[in-house]
Amino acid sequence: MSTYKGSCHCGRVRFEVHGDIAIDHARVCDCSICHRRGALNFRVPKDALSLLTPWEELTLYQWGSKTAMDFFCRTCGILPFRRPSDPTPQELRDGVEPFDGWAVNVRCLEGIDSQSLPVKQIRGSQIRHDA
Repeated sequence: MSTYKGSCHCGRVRFEVHGDIAIDHARVCDCSICHRRGALNFRVPKDALSLLTPWEELTLYQWGSKTAMDFFCRTCGILPFRRPSDPTPQELRDGVEPFDGWAVNVRCLEGIDSQSLPVKQIRGSQIRHDA
């Protein structure tokens, strides 16, 4: 069983990721928000993330389909984790499975060399949310 400790830049938001998890890659999305944010995400099961800070220390941002939940530190503005969006109707028709977990920004985890991780490209810019 692994435990990864994480935090935002200022340390106000602290969390842990635990379970049988091996961080072996990161995902980078080219949609309008992810491209600007620059996070490297790794998906973990819903129960693998433990917040060590009160939820009130975070700010929630939602846009588009409003199914994704982006959580930011109220003080430094860093996004340590998010809930990914639900698949669009076209993605469901194409066989994309819904994901009920967290996308953790590996750049916020202690002891992870994010530069050494293989990166999976996600083409979020090509997804039509009205499909």
